Amino acid sequence: MEHLSIKLDDLPDEILLIIFKKLDNFAILYSLIGVNKRLHKIAHDPDFTRHLTLFKHLKYASVSALPDSTLSRFCLQIVPEIHHKIKWLNVEPASMEHIFLAKNYPNLYGLGVYGIDVSSAISLFTVESKTTFIDGNDLKENIINHMSRLNTFTFSIRSLVDLRNQTELRSNEDIQHTFKNFKYNQIISYVDHFQEKQYSQCHIYSYPNKRKCWNNITNNFPGGLYKYVREVSLYDERPFEHEYFLRIGEAFPFMEELTINNKKPQMNKLHRESKSGNEDFSIIKYPHLTRVKFLAVHDDYVEQFLVDTTMCLPNNVFLAVCGQALERVTENFTRNTTRINCAKLRLVYLVGKYEITQQLKDYFPHTNVVRRLV
Repeated sequence: MEHLSIKLDDLPDEILLIIFKKLDNFAILYSLIGVNKRLHKIAHDPDFTRHLTLFKHLKYASVSALPDSTLSRFCLQIVPEIHHKIKWLNVEPASMEHIFLAKNYPNLYGLGVYGIDVSSAISLFTVESKTTFIDGNDLKENIINHMSRLNTFTFSIRSLVDLRNQTELRSNEDIQHTFKNFKYNQIISYVDHFQEKQYSQCHIYSYPNKRKCWNNITNNFPGGLYKYVREVSLYDERPFEHEYFLRIGEAFPFMEELTINNKKPQMNKLHRESKSGNEDFSIIKYPHLTRVKFLAVHDDYVEQFLVDTTMCLPNNVFLAVCGQALERVTENFTRNTTRINCAKLRLVYLVGKYEITQQLKDYFPHTNVVRRLV
């Protein structure tokens, strides 16, 4: 760092500011405060102190807490110098308490909470048992009412509740009512009650939202535009129809990875097939898609993605699928309407016990087919 500071000292302040503004604010503060008087003063510039992200970004939606030693030094040595200048904080659950106990933030008006799961949310919002959803009342009582200057609050929280512990099933209207007079971003919510697995789910989030991953999206997903999302997973105990996949494409135009988990057959499939030429059904296009994973799925969804009259896959797609399901959908690797999309696959993982036959190889002449036992 001493060698670096000598080189930096050769540059005028104007050039240093241009360089530093292209770097992460946390890195600037952590690296420059205390080095020498000149760099220390530059690090205190409002451009570097007003908006801080105090976690590490991993792939897609994942976030990771800062190392304990890094966070401790920041909270003990740096926060006391700049706490009154901080106007926006992005944090993750594991380090929230440490950060907020370090000092008061009198000018904080924006808070982003990322990577929060159900157990963390329940702890954070002091819900004593998993018998109710986290809602607007919890956010107001446990966070917002304690931050008088807060005027922006971004979040995404999913609550799971055992159906057997519920005396009354809450509706989405009930949840939305708790956000009445909520003065921040638009708040979107949707509720699902899964009778087979005996649990309920409620997802509440601020909109617009910059999350890069959206998990367990059901038929009740209200839509919108999420241009930052790259990874999506779908789950429901009700079937996903063709129109649902169209809505997913509209909501996540830059989606790269898609995982599907649904064992229910499509109800409108026969109606779609009865239409001559399928003129009433738009072909689905996910132009940025690179990976598709079928977990526990009905054959209809494999067919939905491989038949060229319902889906137009981009080139070089990775596909993970049950070998038996692939055989059935391609009619033992002879079906013409699945050849075009199958030819676009770069890699196929055959999940489960399945022998790679010569007929399969001939059907995928330019695709790397790998058998994967699970």
